[in-house]
Amino acid sequence: MNEQELAKAIVDFMMRNDPFSQWLGIQVLQVQPGYCRLSMEVRAPMLNGFSKAHGGISYSLADSCLAFAANAFGIQCMSVETSISHLRPVAEGDVLLAESTLLDRSTRLARYSIVVSRQADAKPVAHFKGTVFHSTEPWINLITEQP
Repeated sequence: MNEQELAKAIVDFMMRNDPFSQWLGIQVLQVQPGYCRLSMEVRAPMLNGFSKAHGGISYSLADSCLAFAANAFGIQCMSVETSISHLRPVAEGDVLLAESTLLDRSTRLARYSIVVSRQADAKPVAHFKGTVFHSTEPWINLITEQP
């Protein structure tokens, strides 16, 4: 299995075992080690009392983007710090895109920037920053044990 095939297998495994990302309706558009691009459509149950998407929706999309990009290197990792700035309101029916950028990576930590934008006008609706910790556990053991 080459690096790209491993990245795809890891994210496929993560999505199969992630009911929340499934509930969000996340679609994986592209993944490679250190990079991910996702989309999802905002639905009525995701709205707040102002009939706009709850802030946790764009946060959750960005958080999944972070997890998929970071884990696609083949080593299990988890976020240790995240933050988000909401820039524009999001409405029901909006399709959101999340795209990660790897800022720096060492043997134990990596920092990412994720931009969440509306597909219709390409305007950013949120900027998300995340730091992940790299464990010593490879993904290959988990994904090859699954049927």
